[in-house]
Parts: sequence; structure tokens; C-alpha cells
Amino acid sequence: MRPSLDYNENLALFAQGKCGLWIDATVAAGTLFDPTMSSVATKVGLAAAPHGASDRGTQWLWSWAFAIPSTSQQFPEALRFIQWATSKSYIQAIGGRFGWVVVPPGTRQSTYLDPRYRASAPFADAVRDAIVQADPNRPTQHAVPYKGIQYVAIPEFQAVGTRVGQEMAKFLTGKTTLDDALFRANAATTEIMNAAGYYK
Repeated sequence: MRPSLDYNENLALFAQGKCGLWIDATVAAGTLFDPTMSSVATKVGLAAAPHGASDRGTQWLWSWAFAIPSTSQQFPEALRFIQWATSKSYIQAIGGRFGWVVVPPGTRQSTYLDPRYRASAPFADAVRDAIVQADPNRPTQHAVPYKGIQYVAIPEFQAVGTRVGQEMAKFLTGKTTLDDALFRANAATTEIMNAAGYYK
């Protein structure tokens, strides 16, 4: 286990057959099932995260999004680009030029109804179901006073995720106990949040 690797590095390792199990995003399915990019395309499978008494909280829901800075001098052009890059015609262009297996998932409901995509993407139903079943309004077994699943929309979220992930990796590799990993993860999160000014 190498906790220092990022998403793209782990994706490359798995696609090269050098990683036996990878827990990450449904968005990776297109790459992993594309034989031009993955040596394991015909050998790979996917499954939902395991769960105990409740299936609430086992899904993650993330967001890939476009934004136009308020300072942009090319707002109309940027808006036209966003409209094109999220359009049905863009999906058609990608499917026709690069193959339907690599069409961006999770962007349009119509993609999951397209027979060309369904024929090329054996993961289509699993990915669509994962997106639809994730309920940010009811993310846990018991009621909670917040919305969201795993994702917190603050700039510090990535830093928190990295630090917590590093501590969990130490536990999983036997370098520390679970209690110590949780203590250090909590301390790191508190430190990051303090530095950002959330606690006063």
C-alpha cells in the first residue's frame, strides 16, 4: 500500500494490472473497461461497498462541476463552452470519436438509455444505480442534522481527506492501532480547521 499515490496514479496502477483491489469512484469505470487504456479491461469487475445493518452511508456522492469566475472577461464564451461540454451533442461526439465506453459517466440521464453506450459499457447500470441510490438528504441510518455523503463543500476538504487517509493507511498496514489512527486523524482535522478559521 502506498498512501502517497493520488487518484490518477492509482488508476494507472490498476489499469496496468499492478493493483488487485481499488476502492474509488464510478467515474473510473470507463477507463478500466476500455481495452485501449486498460490491460485488465476483460478481467475487471466492480461491486458496491459492503455494509452492515444499514446501507445508508456506504455510498459516496461527489461533484464534478464547471465554474466561471466572477472576474472572467469571457463570460459568454465560457458559458457556451459549459453548455456544449454538458450537451447531448458532446456525448455523441465523444462516443463516435473515441468509443462509447469512455463517454463521461454521470453527466446525462440520456446516456444511460442510449443502446450504443449500454452495449459498450457493461458497468452502466451499476454506475447509474450508485448515483441514483446515494441520498444526500438521508446519508446515515439514523437522522442527522446535515446533508451530504462524504463530500463537504469547503476548500479544506481535500487536505482533511489526505490526512485522514494517511492515518487509515498506517492502521491498515499494521503501523499503528485503530484508536491511535482515529485520534491522529481527528487531531489533524482539528488542526486544519483551526488554521482555516472555522474555530474561534
